[in-house]
Amino acid sequence: MIHFEWPWIFALLPLPLLPRLLLPRAAQAQEAALRVPHLDRFAIDGATLPGMLPRRPLLLAASLLAWLLLVVAVARPVWFGDPVELPMQGRNLMLAVDLSGSMQTPDYELGGRQVSRLDAIKALAGEFIERRVGDRVGLVLFGTHAYLQTPLTFDRKTVHTLLDESAIGLAGEQTAIGDAIGLAVKRLRETAEGDKILVLLTDGVSNAGEVAPAKAAELAAKEGIVIYTVGIGSETMKINTFFGTQTVKTPNDLDEDGLREIAKATGGRYFRASDSKQLSQIYTLLDQLHPVEQGQQTLRPRTTLFFWPLSLSLLLAVLILLTNRRGVSA
Repeated sequence: MIHFEWPWIFALLPLPLLPRLLLPRAAQAQEAALRVPHLDRFAIDGATLPGMLPRRPLLLAASLLAWLLLVVAVARPVWFGDPVELPMQGRNLMLAVDLSGSMQTPDYELGGRQVSRLDAIKALAGEFIERRVGDRVGLVLFGTHAYLQTPLTFDRKTVHTLLDESAIGLAGEQTAIGDAIGLAVKRLRETAEGDKILVLLTDGVSNAGEVAPAKAAELAAKEGIVIYTVGIGSETMKINTFFGTQTVKTPNDLDEDGLREIAKATGGRYFRASDSKQLSQIYTLLDQLHPVEQGQQTLRPRTTLFFWPLSLSLLLAVLILLTNRRGVSA
């Protein structure tokens, strides 16, 4: 739609008529005339040849159009496009997911079937990511080494897809918790605005990497980054044997004390997720602790249009001037 920023300017449209209405009409001078034979071959009201339109009405119409275009230009017309939704300034949320060998243990139940710890994280963390509208979300994957899978982005769908494509052992078989925290701190430190949050999901104890988890947590605290640690893994799981389904004890090397210390050092919390229900509840609790920003920001693109009517008005003025000079010369 077109919007005029100074619509009151249109009140000046009748301005050219004021001199004609207020000033007395000029007297017509009586001068000697040269009689020309066959005077009917010339137009009486202008120096035009037969078959051509009288010049004065055309000049008058062009002058009025030039004035109208000039007034439209001064009124500053602006074209507003369709509203565009803008990403809201939310939080900077980094997920660090353990891909060590123990994450393939099938001790979680999801949808009535046994799934691995990583598959449970993929399903439930994916839903959590989709809900974080307005947040910038990033993904760090770690095992023996830590690497950045996705930098902080508003594209939550891509983060979800890359999490689904992660695989056990992709970063090695061991667990470098300190390196994962350090890498996440490095990426979060580059952001200038918004809360900085790291959610660390692991089922083991830090046994690899160059940075100690406690030292990494100290660096995170200095940068104002809050770390929530989530301990993954059930104490038992069901397996199918020759004698039917049996419940067996699951090997568990989870360092809960270490994860508690990491969370405490940064002002965060430690959560224990021994089954899918608890893991889902943890994501819901995180939504409550850091709710998504409400409301919506939109922008309507605007394009300034005043130069179009102004250019046409100047062009008409030049044509009128040239026409008048030609008539005087004739």
